[in-house]
Amino acid sequence: MSDPDLFSFYRLGAVTLANRLVMAPLTRNRAGPDMVPTELMAEYYGQRASAGLIITEASQVSRQGQGYQDTPGIYSDVQVAGWRKVTEAVHAKGGHIFLQLWHVGRVSHVDLQEDGAAPVAPSAIRAETKTVVGGGFVDVSEPRALELAEIPGIVDDFRRAAANAIAAGFDGVEVHGANGYLLDQFAKDGANHRTDAYGGGIANRARLMIEVTAAVAAEIGADRTGIRLSPVSPANGIDTSDPQPLFDHIVGQLDALGIAYIHVVEGATGGPRDAVPFDYAALRTRFRGTYIANNGFDRALAEAHLADGKADLIAFGRPFIANPDLVERMQAGAPLAQIDPQTLYGGGAKGYTDYPALANEPEQVA
Repeated sequence: MSDPDLFSFYRLGAVTLANRLVMAPLTRNRAGPDMVPTELMAEYYGQRASAGLIITEASQVSRQGQGYQDTPGIYSDVQVAGWRKVTEAVHAKGGHIFLQLWHVGRVSHVDLQEDGAAPVAPSAIRAETKTVVGGGFVDVSEPRALELAEIPGIVDDFRRAAANAIAAGFDGVEVHGANGYLLDQFAKDGANHRTDAYGGGIANRARLMIEVTAAVAAEIGADRTGIRLSPVSPANGIDTSDPQPLFDHIVGQLDALGIAYIHVVEGATGGPRDAVPFDYAALRTRFRGTYIANNGFDRALAEAHLADGKADLIAFGRPFIANPDLVERMQAGAPLAQIDPQTLYGGGAKGYTDYPALANEPEQVA
C-alpha cells in the first residue's frame, strides 16, 4: 500500500502540489544558441510533470553567470520566450515548476565569458574543479575578485532574472546558494578571503546570499521563492571551517524573509550523506517554512524522513532522468530504469526524452 504522506497533496507557498516528490535541478547541457531553451527541453520537462514540483536545471542570471556550455539563461527576451514553452508544457499536464537561478562565479572558463574575461569570485582563488567547454571537461580559469561596487549589480541580476521567470510562466524560483557556486563561494571561508563588508565573519560572508534572496522575494513574492543550500558538500572545490554556525545563521536570516522553502543537500552532493557531521535538524528547527531534503534518497529513506518529521518534501535527482514517470513507478512499487551515463550532458533526444514510461517498456521489465 502506498505511503499516504509521500503521495499526498502539499501546500507549498503559493501552490498546491499533487505529491511530495520534487524533481531536483539536473544540468543536462541541451540549450540552443544564445542559451535559449528548446522544444526538446519543453518535451523533457513535460514528460516529468507528474512530480509534485519540478525545479529546473540551473539557469544563468547573466552572461557572466555562465559556467558550462549549452546551459540555459533567463536574462534575454528570447530566453524568456523559450522557457515559456517549457512552463506551458508542464502546466498543460497539471504540474508545477520553479526555475533555479544561478551565477557560477569562479566555476567558469574564459571561453564562456564575454570577450574572454576572467570569471568573477569573492576572492581571486582558483577552484579545483572542471567545467564543460568545447564538448569536453577542462580546468576552470583563474578568477578575479569582484569589486565592492559590482556587488549590487549581481543582486540586481538575480532580481531581474526572477521577474523574467515569472514572465515566462514559472510558479516560482529557486536561488542557487549551493554546490560551490557564487553565493556559496561568498558564504564559505575557503573561497572568501575578503576584508570588506562581504568577508570576514559569518554575517558578512552570508550577506550576499541573504541580499539576493531578499531581492528576489521582494520582486516576485516570498511565497514563490526558495533557495538551495549545501552546508558540507565539497562540490566544485568548496570548503568552510564553520559549516554549522554559518548555516544556522543563514537559515535564521532566510526564515526572517518568510520564503517558501529551503532545499538542503544533506551530505556531499551525489555522494555520502554522512561525509561530514552536521545537524540538519537544527536548520529545520530554525526555519518555519518548507524543508526539502535532497541527496541519495530512495522510496524507503524518503518515507522514513517524512514519517520522522525530518522533511516536508523529498527531492530526487538522477532517478527522474531515466524515469519520466518516477512518481507512478514509486507509487506502484515498480522497478526503476537506469540512466545511460554517456548521455547525461549534451546531445539530443537520446538519453533525454527517449526513456519510456513503465507502460511502454518491454514485458520483461515488469
